Amino acid sequence: MKNSLISVENFNTSWAMSKIMVFFLFIFLFYISYSMKFVSHSYDCNPEPQSYSTHQQHQSELTIFPSNPTPKPEIKIQTKTNLSHIVFGIGASSKLWNQRKKYIKLWWKPDQMRGVVWLDKSVETKPEDENLLPPLKISSNTSKFKYKNAKGHRSAIRISRIVSETLRMGLEDVRWFVMGDDDTFFVAENLVRVLQKYDHNQFYYIGSPSESHLQNMYFSYNMAYGGGGFAISYPLAKELEKIQDRCLQRYPNLYGSDDRIQACMAELGVPLTKHRGFHQFDVYGSLLGLLTAHPITPLVSVHHLDVVQPIFPDMDRVKALEKLTGPMKMDSASLMQQSICYDPNRSWTVSVSWGYAVQILRGIFSARDMEMPARTFLNWYQRADYTGYSFNTRPFSRHACQKPFVYYFSNASFDSNSTQTEYVLNRIPNPACKWKMSDPSRVKRIQVSKRPDPHMWDKSPRRNCCRILRSKKKGTLMIDVGACNEGEVVELR
Repeated sequence: MKNSLISVENFNTSWAMSKIMVFFLFIFLFYISYSMKFVSHSYDCNPEPQSYSTHQQHQSELTIFPSNPTPKPEIKIQTKTNLSHIVFGIGASSKLWNQRKKYIKLWWKPDQMRGVVWLDKSVETKPEDENLLPPLKISSNTSKFKYKNAKGHRSAIRISRIVSETLRMGLEDVRWFVMGDDDTFFVAENLVRVLQKYDHNQFYYIGSPSESHLQNMYFSYNMAYGGGGFAISYPLAKELEKIQDRCLQRYPNLYGSDDRIQACMAELGVPLTKHRGFHQFDVYGSLLGLLTAHPITPLVSVHHLDVVQPIFPDMDRVKALEKLTGPMKMDSASLMQQSICYDPNRSWTVSVSWGYAVQILRGIFSARDMEMPARTFLNWYQRADYTGYSFNTRPFSRHACQKPFVYYFSNASFDSNSTQTEYVLNRIPNPACKWKMSDPSRVKRIQVSKRPDPHMWDKSPRRNCCRILRSKKKGTLMIDVGACNEGEVVELR
């Protein structure tokens, strides 16, 4: 009996264990089966975007129709600023128009430019001028505005409103308004290069102060001088036009038009963005020292052409500027750009101002000295000494033997991929020198070879390098000018 009970208990235990094992086996098989189905299912990691179609491809598929599809916004490609985006406003006087219109003809491009000459009253026009000058308009009456400056002239109010009056003409696709005087000479291609660097959709007031420290102290270092020209972006011009007439009433004691513009800019909270390529040239005398040491930046404008001497000797002012347009058309980006190098065999320092002049100096002068303008000019306040400038200057020569031999631009041509410019020794002889070294006067001509680089101002600013070449022509110095090579510096080893 006892053995029978044990057998029954063992049977029950075995049966219970068998049921548990069968249960777990069933669970295991179900898991394996489910996993295999999951793994065997095909997935596309890069599904094609669903295409909407009104055609039923398969009866088992559901045709999907888009509901109110949203059209894609039109993307406007922003083109780089060019001359067509600039409108010039030129302040002119009827008394001086016949004389000064000759300057405008030298740089104005009727088929590419837009702008207006604003006069105080009508002038006699000639048929031959119609296609060579901007259209003429008469400024609106400004008698309602007060003017109380005893030393100035109320025409300043008229000229200060030129940007606003030009804006009201409603011209399309305008990005910049550029202000200048009738005796301002613009290098248009360089003006475009400068404005391309700024966002015309933002508020910009671009120009330069005066060369005279005393002028800047009397007016403002934060003011763009109108004769040198300044640029105002279209959105800023719109804001200026809204408030300008009210603004002008608050400043009856100011002297000129450009300080009135700056006063209104101050009320708008827009500072002057300074660019050293705009030149007021508040100086007298020769521009040689300033132009042969031009800052490393594009030459944009030249002003006071009736005050300074002609930039080339032995010709009038208009003819001199007309001569400059030759190299300007060939390589405007490089115009007046300085290069400095040495002739070690003859102990000469050579400075090339491309398209304008080359100087040879006896002795070795550092690049630091040569990039400093030589004082061939006088301050606007003629009693002021050399401390009256807003930049560093140096004497034209400290010794008779160190007076530069100046070679002025003569002609230019293209040779393969390079420009060939020639410079001829100035007729005025240099003082006698007893130094026992090579005499630069034996060089009668200088030929400069340079490859144009229209994108030189798209890179960080750097002065070009020049190299003295061997020449088989007697009395001729050969120079190569171009971008500096790696490791090339202005030094004499």
